[in-house]
Amino acid sequence: MELHVQEGCHPGPASSYEFGVEYIPGFGNECASEDPRCPGALPEGQNNPQVCPYNLYAEQLSGSAFTCPRSTNKRSWLYRILPSVCHKPFESIDQGHVTHNWDEVDPDPNQLRWKPFEIPKASQKKVDFVSGLHTLCGAGDIRSNNGLAIHIFLCNTSMGNRCFYNSDGDFLIVPQKGKLLIYTEFGKMLVQPNEICVIQRGMRFSIDVFEENRGYILEVYGVHFELPDLGPIGANGLANPRDFLIPVAWYEDRQVPGGYTVINKYQGKLFAAKQNVSPFNVVAWHGNYTPYKYNLENFMVINSVAFDHADPSIFTVLTAKSVRPGVAVADFVIFPPRWGVADKTFRPPYYHRNCMSEFMGLIKGHYEAKQGEFLPGGGSLHSSMTPHGPDADCFEKASKAKLAPERIADGTMAFMFESSLSMAVTKWGLKSSSCLDENYYKCWEPLKSHFTPESRKPAGPN
Repeated sequence: MELHVQEGCHPGPASSYEFGVEYIPGFGNECASEDPRCPGALPEGQNNPQVCPYNLYAEQLSGSAFTCPRSTNKRSWLYRILPSVCHKPFESIDQGHVTHNWDEVDPDPNQLRWKPFEIPKASQKKVDFVSGLHTLCGAGDIRSNNGLAIHIFLCNTSMGNRCFYNSDGDFLIVPQKGKLLIYTEFGKMLVQPNEICVIQRGMRFSIDVFEENRGYILEVYGVHFELPDLGPIGANGLANPRDFLIPVAWYEDRQVPGGYTVINKYQGKLFAAKQNVSPFNVVAWHGNYTPYKYNLENFMVINSVAFDHADPSIFTVLTAKSVRPGVAVADFVIFPPRWGVADKTFRPPYYHRNCMSEFMGLIKGHYEAKQGEFLPGGGSLHSSMTPHGPDADCFEKASKAKLAPERIADGTMAFMFESSLSMAVTKWGLKSSSCLDENYYKCWEPLKSHFTPESRKPAGPN
């Protein structure tokens, strides 16, 4: 039985009613959905009958090799008015600020921080989601399906008769400002700040916006996001599968004679093809390869309740694993509101040099270890083995604070894209964006020595 969830009944924003958006709950489930306007659109007992119900076309979308083990095999069957092959030839188009060239500028091992990325004004220039994509950093190789990229999207207008699909990898989209109404071949999703969505490789989508929008994208090549293993935590906790939402089938039978543009990112380049119909003509579908969304407020936080600082891996929402056990191509980690109760402990994030690369962004509020110039809509990158940690003011306050139970990060949502790959920053990120904070290093300059060789006993309230 197909279970539908109207988002107005789900924790979080209730404005989905006006968009008629409904969902099926569950991460990675085998699901089936059909538009209620065409009951019985799904074939019974087989995938590709000689003639499909309602004279639809059957089309399979494969997210894994045919021969992958059943536990990792991803595919969906789509029943559509016309197959997606009905388009004119693809032609190369302007790349804008999208790139996979990691050698544009020389490597930079410094701690990097960006001020909020500037959104173009609609009154000056109309920019949709695709034309507003800006590659900030990345690593690896698209052609060998190994690597990742981090993009910033800055847009102010809807895509209209344009859609996009990515032949290179999955998009994990993190809106920071403004809601996104996302049309996909599987149905519609409304995604707002403090929510995320994943559009997996090959899925066509178009985005409507209602104001100036900004956000972050983590793109992974050759692998898919999955829920992290819980180990000793047990069966429940962190991001629970039931809280992930999959859109239900919705179609439009809309003619656009010669005027609908399909944009494809292939081997890091952008191409466009024209077709006569909307691509969102899927009347029914079934399978386990779908887009999905998640409300970050539903994350079940795990934390230290005795002493010391647990590793940030306890805040992992989704992971894209590498072939090395325990090592990720990319992890999506959040730092949500929670209680801090650890005794005899420096509670903010500790000073650290990491074999992983850490990109951080801020959706709202302020990050506990950097409460000054790290702002919503900006970001920071601490590359492999580059030292980082609390600024001087945070260190002084936390070292002297009375360690009573306290709420941490109320009204805040920071996140991290962490990767085992050593990421290169693009020319846009270092220069053209004009958002790089040249004074970032100064936040650690006031740190001073508290060394007391004559006394082992530390100063402070404890």
